[in-house]
Amino acid sequence: MSREVVEAMVAGACRESGARLGVAISGVAGPGGGSPDKPVGTVWLAWGNAEGQQAEQLHYPGDRRAVRERAVRDAIVGLIRHIEANHAKDT
Repeated sequence: MSREVVEAMVAGACRESGARLGVAISGVAGPGGGSPDKPVGTVWLAWGNAEGQQAEQLHYPGDRRAVRERAVRDAIVGLIRHIEANHAKDT
């Protein structure tokens, strides 16, 4: 789980599917699997396409369900922001 992993996930998904935009999530939702440098609740999100991606690391409190729900919500919000930012550049 790292910036490089989620960026590669987005690039690969777009390349393989032909999609113009993709999103990726990787992290430690718990209850186990954490480490001192990547504790439970650590999540990487990425948005972009085959040519370029942006990624963000976040830390969420709570149980597995809470971490997963917040990660999905923030991935969708980030995707919308990515679309809006790129749309503004195109106009």
